[in-house]
Amino acid sequence: QVQLVESGGGSVQAGGSLRLSCAVYGNIWGSYNVGWFRQAPGKEREEVAIIACDGITRYADSVKGRFTISKDNAKNTLYLQMNSLKDEDTALYYCAVRLECGRWSSPDDFRYRGQGTQVTVSS
Repeated sequence: QVQLVESGGGSVQAGGSLRLSCAVYGNIWGSYNVGWFRQAPGKEREEVAIIACDGITRYADSVKGRFTISKDNAKNTLYLQMNSLKDEDTALYYCAVRLECGRWSSPDDFRYRGQGTQVTVSS
């Protein structure tokens, strides 16, 4: 089984920064897709940033240039550095893993998810 535990959320003013962390526990071997997703009240879950099996990163257009995803393999920890935060970034952020490599069609394809950490941005 895979378990993920997020931390680092909080309240911040617009323009500020936060760094989210996600500790990954479990028997994960080889390459896998891992990333950050978010869900705001009344909205669907959306993909924020992904590190794919081949190491390529991809970002939602809304966060490009502001957010950076990274992974420390030695610590089995995933990070999301969020800068220049906006009100519309307010959401529950969670990390998720998809063990199968290859393309995916929705956040639901990432079967293993953490409980999430709340990010609230106010202007």
